[in-house]
Amino acid sequence: MKITVKIVRILMGLIFLFSSIVVLFNLVPQPELEGSVRLFNEGVEASVYMMPMIKIIELICAIAFISGFFVPLATIVIFPIVVNIFLFHSFLAPEGLAIAIFLLLGNLLLAYYYRQLYAPLLLARPI
Repeated sequence: MKITVKIVRILMGLIFLFSSIVVLFNLVPQPELEGSVRLFNEGVEASVYMMPMIKIIELICAIAFISGFFVPLATIVIFPIVVNIFLFHSFLAPEGLAIAIFLLLGNLLLAYYYRQLYAPLLLARPI
């Protein structure tokens, strides 16, 4: 299990690292978008801050996943982004669904692996 977690963690880190660097530094021209994907993207871009914030969070979590430091925290922080990636590809752009499923299952695996560390967060009355 330990080796599987390490492989999944590093692969997730590399995916987020590549994705965030490409968008933050505008390394690849954006393809022409159509339909609902275009409308969704225009909405995110209209907020001005949303996409840079998402990509900076992805970059920080990618560094954590690759380095092995603060992995339980990065797993929690990246989870809402992973859920949105999964839902986006489920409903709007199914061609990227394979990577979205990998990210969701990988994040759930990491959360399960570190579940003892999250137990104090779920107490009704903290000690």
